[in-house]
Amino acid sequence: MPEGHVLHRQARLQRRRFAGEVVRTASPQGRFDEGAARLDGQTVAEIRAIGKHLIYRFDSDDHLHIHLGLFGKFRLRRQPAPEPSPNCRLLLWTDTDELHLAGPTACEVLDPGAIDALEARLGPDPIARPADGAERFAARLATRSIPIGKALLDQKVIAGLGNVYRAELLFLLGIHPFVPSKEVLAHEVDALWDLSVIELVEGERAGKIVTVDPADLGRTRRSELGRGEKLYVYKRHNRPCRRCGTTVVAADIDGRNIWWCPSCQPER
Repeated sequence: MPEGHVLHRQARLQRRRFAGEVVRTASPQGRFDEGAARLDGQTVAEIRAIGKHLIYRFDSDDHLHIHLGLFGKFRLRRQPAPEPSPNCRLLLWTDTDELHLAGPTACEVLDPGAIDALEARLGPDPIARPADGAERFAARLATRSIPIGKALLDQKVIAGLGNVYRAELLFLLGIHPFVPSKEVLAHEVDALWDLSVIELVEGERAGKIVTVDPADLGRTRRSELGRGEKLYVYKRHNRPCRRCGTTVVAADIDGRNIWWCPSCQPER
C-alpha cells in the first residue's frame, strides 16, 4: 500500500496541472458514474493529502476523496493521452493533461462535514507537520499497550506511515518493535516524530524511500546506492544487518511482518 509520501507527492504534481482548472470527469469502468457526472465541468479549487488520503475540493464545495489501498494507481499524462483502460475508475482531464485512476479502495464524493470527520479520525501527518503534531502523537501512544510496531501502522496514531517506514524508523532509533507503546521513552517518542518528518519529507521530494546512510556502505551520496541498498531491515530477513552484521529477523505483528536487528534493537 502506498505510504504517505506517495500521496503528498501526487497532490503536489497534480496541483501543477489541475488546480484552478475546469475539468472534465468520467468513469470508463462505470463504478463512479454518478460521482463523475456530479464533478464534470467544475473547477478544481484545491488538491491536498492527509496521511494516505487524497482530497480534491471543487468550486461547488464538493470534495472528492481517494484512498488508493493495496491496488490503486494514478497515471498522469499529457494530452493527447491513450485510450483509458477498462478498469479506469476515474478519468479527469483538461485540454492539456489527464489523470487516470484505477483500482482504488475509495473514490467518492463527500460533503465538507464528511471530510472534517475523516480528518478528525486521523493522527497527525508528518509531512503536513501540524504545530501540535508531536504532542498529539505522544498523547496517542501514551495510553496504548500494543507494541510500538503495531501502533505506528494505526492511522489514528500517526497518519501516513506504512510497513516500510515503520520498520526503518524503529531500526534507525534502536527501538525493538515489540516494546509496548506506553513504555517507549519520552525522548524516543519525540525522536520518532522528528525522524518521521525528516524521512517522509525526503521521500516525498525524491519519490522513493531511502533510509540508508551512504557512509554505512562506503558511499558518499544516496544517489550512489544500488537498487537493493536503500533500506536497512525491511524484507531483509536472514541477511546481515548493514551496521553490525547480526542476522536480521522477522515476525508477524498484527497480521503483517516486521523486520529488525536483534543487536541494534535489543529487547528491554
